[in-house]
Amino acid sequence: MMYSAELKKIVEAFQLENILPEISLEGRCISRKETNRPALQLAGFYERFDHDRLQIIGRVEHSYLQSLPTEKRREAICHLFQSHIPCLIVCKNLEIFPEMLEFGRQYQVPIFRTSQMTTEFNAEMIFWLREELAERVMMHGVLVDIYGEGVLITGASGIGKSETALELIKRGHRLIADDAVEIRKIADRRLIGTCPELIRYLIELRGIGVLNVKELFGVGAIKEQKTIDLVIHLEIWDGKADSYDRLGLSEEYMEILGNKVLCNTIPIRPGRNVAVICESAAIMNRQKKMGDFTAREFEKRIWLENEKDAD
Repeated sequence: MMYSAELKKIVEAFQLENILPEISLEGRCISRKETNRPALQLAGFYERFDHDRLQIIGRVEHSYLQSLPTEKRREAICHLFQSHIPCLIVCKNLEIFPEMLEFGRQYQVPIFRTSQMTTEFNAEMIFWLREELAERVMMHGVLVDIYGEGVLITGASGIGKSETALELIKRGHRLIADDAVEIRKIADRRLIGTCPELIRYLIELRGIGVLNVKELFGVGAIKEQKTIDLVIHLEIWDGKADSYDRLGLSEEYMEILGNKVLCNTIPIRPGRNVAVICESAAIMNRQKKMGDFTAREFEKRIWLENEKDAD
């Protein structure tokens, strides 16, 4: 599924100056995550030109146009606008050439300007577009920031995900989403989780109702979005001790939008403090990232002890 961003939203997000306000922005959308600086196009090379990208003019392109004779500059700008580009953004508050205004009106191409440096603006725009146009999926679960780790808690309805999240919030951690988590694939190794606007900051507890975490615990208990680093899947304990990994040597993964995320399956039974278990899992995940794998160290100790006994 292809996603798009309204041009109006881009103008508002980056506070762009609209040079041709008479051109309506209604219904105009961007569906490409990449941008383009049309240096080669202004020089006349249009092979493999992606005309549906945002077109950005910086000092280099502007200086080149300025160096051209009037007729050549007019021809270069006309050719660019004829390509049905979605819009043109001029950086560093550079001068807008009269030819840009003329062909912008003729071909109904919006022109914007920003005071930002071209490289910085281009990088910020690409990052923003990647988030806005990212592939996404809605998952049933709870997303909590635990010690800086984005932990997605999943499990059957009524197993205690929201209660666990509430206990974690009381212990100083932060809620991103309860019940429904919108996950976006920003990059091959990065998934971002957010909450739908309708249920943002809310937790549903059976028998009590809906709680507003922001009002009850303050802004320090919430977060807008978080990278998903770990999945904790809760399930009812089946009574068989050998059904679950006791040392932590084997690693399971859950695939989300083609990305593999480490997944810990936690058996639930009366008396288990699930919030503490989630905290421990988050800390262990951080340790692994830092190269400290406790289970393997323990396995190594056992091996060395067996070697001593053999001698």
